[in-house]
Amino acid sequence: MSNPRADRVKEAAKLAGRSARLKTGLFLAEGPQAVREALLAHRHAVEAGLPGVVVEAYATEACLQRLPELAGLAAGTTLRLATDEVLAAMADTVSPQGIVAVCRMQSPTLQEVLATAPKLIAVMCEVRDPGNAGTILRAADSAGADAVILTASSVDIHNPKAVRSTVGSLFHLPVVSGVEFAELADALRQAGITILAADGYGSQDLDALQDESAVRRLAPGAEATGTSGPRLENQTAWLFGNEAQGLSDAELAAADFRVAVPVYGQAESLNVGTAATVCLYASARAQNR
Repeated sequence: MSNPRADRVKEAAKLAGRSARLKTGLFLAEGPQAVREALLAHRHAVEAGLPGVVVEAYATEACLQRLPELAGLAAGTTLRLATDEVLAAMADTVSPQGIVAVCRMQSPTLQEVLATAPKLIAVMCEVRDPGNAGTILRAADSAGADAVILTASSVDIHNPKAVRSTVGSLFHLPVVSGVEFAELADALRQAGITILAADGYGSQDLDALQDESAVRRLAPGAEATGTSGPRLENQTAWLFGNEAQGLSDAELAAADFRVAVPVYGQAESLNVGTAATVCLYASARAQNR
């Protein structure tokens, strides 16, 4: 393809807008890493008898020469050669990396996720920055979480910046969007999942909880003296709040425990993405050892 004004190019470019994504159920993945993970997810879905993830992909000849494995991964999908001008017209970035893919949104329901008996869930409560959302999703993926949930008023995880910031992790685990918090809290309780709120003023200390978990692991049947807090090894949903206001009073009230990440230096607080990474890995370590 060489015409940046072609209808196909215009339709792909429209996916940068939320209205077009909602109307079509499609979104754009840009760059070799995101497209590679999309193509792998597509292959796994097709092998499982499910609808494919990738509708079509566009790449420059230079990109495929540099990364020939992408052409192999795209076998069975529609991969079109395109000029740099076409890629620039489609992509949301100033300097496209030579490949984009039009992908179908995977939209699991809350009930479907809870039916799998998840051990670890990351919940974004009105997290609105695409970069932070991507960081939390990537941290959840790295920690082996079973799902990510975004409450209503959170960022659209399929917007181009958020997709890029997940660096392909968006295609690795179920992501449920637009859930009303009250509905979510009720469903988590009914599923027997402990709700932990990441809160700088929480009465529970994350380091202490990790120490207690280590005691139970090293001496089965033992219990740390005076413990009354949550067990990190149990099924857990972590709540992470809005960048400016943190978790609301209602969100804090719904949690079983409020957990603080201790700050040993002079920083006022941790960025929500950093705090989420620390909390999710604390649970992952307890659950996987």
